[in-house]
Amino acid sequence: MKLTYIFHSGFALETTSCMLIFDYWKDPARIIPSLLETEKPLYVFSSHFHEDHFNREIFSWRDVKKNITYLLSKDILKHRRATKEEADAWLVKGGTWQDPHIQVFAKGSTDSGVSWVVETGGKRIFHAGDLNNWYARFLTDDYWGGMVYSPDFGKYIDPLKEEKQFLGELKDIRKLTDSFNIAMFPIDGRIGNGYTRGGRQFIERFKIGLFVPMHFAGSGFESAWRMKEFADACGISFWSIRENGESIEFQS
Repeated sequence: MKLTYIFHSGFALETTSCMLIFDYWKDPARIIPSLLETEKPLYVFSSHFHEDHFNREIFSWRDVKKNITYLLSKDILKHRRATKEEADAWLVKGGTWQDPHIQVFAKGSTDSGVSWVVETGGKRIFHAGDLNNWYARFLTDDYWGGMVYSPDFGKYIDPLKEEKQFLGELKDIRKLTDSFNIAMFPIDGRIGNGYTRGGRQFIERFKIGLFVPMHFAGSGFESAWRMKEFADACGISFWSIRENGESIEFQS
């Protein structure tokens, strides 16, 4: 398997039989043209309608490559970012899809849309989309519960309730599987203190071959590397991504 970091939460995964692209937004290193040259079938995933996870540019890829399958979260259709005919499958939490190359399970999110569990070539892949413990910054030792105003989100939230929802989504995923060969998960320094909490909670609940940080375009590559120490302590391989377009070969 070859995993390539495109940008933010965007990745391309090449197996012996197919190519998968997750949550394309931008392509600073201009690697998409070369990826589209493969004769292998291509599967394009978008976890939700936010512009940093979905870009209508993906539909133009059909102009240069014919064997593409679009597997999109149904909230993209709901928000009128695409038409029904543009995707091969519109999935919500609990939805499944499969063909001879891949099997897809749409799981939950703590924001919009879904997260993805994909099985291909005997490997199991996880892409979180926007599933994360987004309000972890408020869960400090002196927090005793109740509503807290989040200036970043412009609203009052109950961080314990939000965390409970996040852990509930992880519990639901564990009903399907407790292990992933590759897991792509948000490590976003913009959350503030505790921004690795969601990633650590994910690692504590799943056996993972390779943990891959994502969603860090706003806070930088080095901010994502903070997870490496925890992953190392748990005996989990960690990809310290250093540049757009970088790739890693993965066997486990």
